Amino acid sequence: MPQGSVVAMTTTTETPISDTSAAASVSGAVKVYGKGNTSVRALDGVDLVLPRGGFTAVMGPSGSGKSTLMHCMAGLDTLTEGSAQIGGERLETLKDAALTKLRRRKVGFIFQAFNLIQTLTGRENIELPLRLDGEKPDAKWFHEVVSRLGIEDRLDHTPTELSGGQIQRVAVARALVSRPDVIFADEPTGNLDTTSGAEVLALMRAAVDEYGQTIVMVTHDPNSASVADRVLFLFDGRIVDSIEEPTADAVFERMRSLSTVRTEGVS
Repeated sequence: MPQGSVVAMTTTTETPISDTSAAASVSGAVKVYGKGNTSVRALDGVDLVLPRGGFTAVMGPSGSGKSTLMHCMAGLDTLTEGSAQIGGERLETLKDAALTKLRRRKVGFIFQAFNLIQTLTGRENIELPLRLDGEKPDAKWFHEVVSRLGIEDRLDHTPTELSGGQIQRVAVARALVSRPDVIFADEPTGNLDTTSGAEVLALMRAAVDEYGQTIVMVTHDPNSASVADRVLFLFDGRIVDSIEEPTADAVFERMRSLSTVRTEGVS
């Protein structure tokens, strides 16, 4: 398929929710906030499969359901209707303790706000999810990750002693060290300068290409989205389009086209 080609769609490939070949997936995903006349349908029947070893970007205007989709797929929020799975385990069947354990073992998170604990060192922040699960990081893999991220000499520093780029590198390391089934990244470069943001995106791309990691990233930036293997577009809680092998220009043009159609439809 030509680079930057556009594929019209309403849903993704209809892989069964129990298919363990997928890192994560949702089927018939509906999320409603509120009740009655004040209710908001944030997700409206989304089917999405995240293939192992792939990098997916999710785009759309504010209120389109991007973060809601990510939170429901990651088990941070529950679906009103439909099913979600990570590594073959259906989230809606798990009790709170089991869901917490699954998130620690199978999910990595990279947030715009970093979400590091200020009183812990870089090393302690990176190891925290494993330590909470009573495990120790694999020493060889830990060294490889921090070496690849260039933060070996910053591991004994707390977040207040690190730059924004270094803090996000620690967050990326934390997400990678446990070798999760899938990493969810929510605007991971939003608080970074251009250079640091580009470095983090390059490292995420390398995590997919070199380590076989699976990443799904919410972003509003066409340049960031172009790093992914495919871009999905959400509008009004539905996946309405996608681009395979995206370029920044193709993503920008598609966003503008979809925004124009949406605006004309409203008027």
